[in-house]
Amino acid sequence: MELIWDGLRTALGLVAGLDPQVLEVSLLTLQVSGLATVAALVAGLFTGALLALGRFPGRRFLQSVINAGMGLPPVVVGLAVCLLLWRSGPLGGLRLIYTPAAMVIAQFVIAYPVMAGLSAAALQQVGPAFRLQVEAMGASRLQLLGAMLWEARYGVLGAVIAGFGSVISEVGASMMVGGNVVGQTRVLTTAIVLEVNRGNFDVAIALSLILLGLTYGAAAALTLVQQRKR
Repeated sequence: MELIWDGLRTALGLVAGLDPQVLEVSLLTLQVSGLATVAALVAGLFTGALLALGRFPGRRFLQSVINAGMGLPPVVVGLAVCLLLWRSGPLGGLRLIYTPAAMVIAQFVIAYPVMAGLSAAALQQVGPAFRLQVEAMGASRLQLLGAMLWEARYGVLGAVIAGFGSVISEVGASMMVGGNVVGQTRVLTTAIVLEVNRGNFDVAIALSLILLGLTYGAAAALTLVQQRKR
């Protein structure tokens, strides 16, 4: 119990003192996970709309692949991205390994199926009568999609919350493709692992509390937007 209290005191000291290293790690965490979430949202909405509104051969297979991808182990994603970006890999010439860009790519792969699957489910919940009504008003396909996305906005925001939560809390992929380089690719999750390995449990607890605070803050903001007009 004393260790937990030490972690709380350390967390308060780091936050109150605006520790530069903690600020740097926290900002990089939000930057990497935020970019990955936005990119996954754009791609996920496109795929979700395709699955919900499209009729094409292989649609059910694609749906099953997306659903299976929602449970992808982050460490497997990290390995796959690492092999692609490794210096001798297919994309090694881009020199992205052990950079924040590599971490964004890995987190995008993790968040994308979550966004796509939940967005498709949200759009599929929109009743056919609503679609027929919009089409009867002469709406184009793009206008129809926009109207359906607005109708399913609560479910789409739920997908954003789930996608962001899945990437800001993962550690395996970020560690493998980012390397946990101080001042470059160290984020809160990898910093926590490092402090535990060093035996600095109070610092690890403090960083964990900061990570929980950031995660809750982002989720709470999205939830307020989601529920504001409901």
